[in-house]
Amino acid sequence: MFTGIIEETGIIRAIGASGTSGEIAIRASKVLEGTRIGDSIAVNGICLTVTSMSHDGFTADVMPETIRRSSLKNASSGDAVNLERAMAADGRFGGHIVSGHIDGIGRIASKKTEENAVWVRITASREILRLIVEKGSITIDGISLTVAQVDGDGFSVSIIPHTGSETTLLKRREGEIVNLETDIIGKYVEKLMMEREGIGKHEQTVDDGQGRVTMEMLELLR
Repeated sequence: MFTGIIEETGIIRAIGASGTSGEIAIRASKVLEGTRIGDSIAVNGICLTVTSMSHDGFTADVMPETIRRSSLKNASSGDAVNLERAMAADGRFGGHIVSGHIDGIGRIASKKTEENAVWVRITASREILRLIVEKGSITIDGISLTVAQVDGDGFSVSIIPHTGSETTLLKRREGEIVNLETDIIGKYVEKLMMEREGIGKHEQTVDDGQGRVTMEMLELLR
């Protein structure tokens, strides 16, 4: 498990693939502290297992499912990536529960400055958007953020200066893709609600297509 609080940005040294899987090598420093082979490090929100280490970096295997669901298929040497070690049991919980299992990708639609903050709008598929709620949590490239707005086509977050300077998000250009992980609690709630009344068998949902639950839809669960 992770918290979505980025510890440092690393640089991809090399990424090689054979078919749809391969290995990634990353230059880093802080996340190496206390890390051993077999430990987990989130790379742009993707939970990867450390397979080797040096004094200034680490390598990890990348599996086909990771390539299919994430932005790593477009990554190249020299790219900056957000890094976070797995959450320590005695550490402070500053973000939200992040599994490091990417749900899919979104695309940066726009960036707009408002005083000391920057609004970033992300477009995503309906499958992802149905699990995103206003003022809820979202992980973008491993960064724990609060959803400021959400509609049928995408959602927006407001980035404070510290987050902007310590992560890669504001360096991304419009049109670039980012990794998205929705709130894990919402996934479990949805699954339990649907299974309770067998709603999943009929491919029904309890939202109105824009992620909003109405009283009429909740009647289905009585």
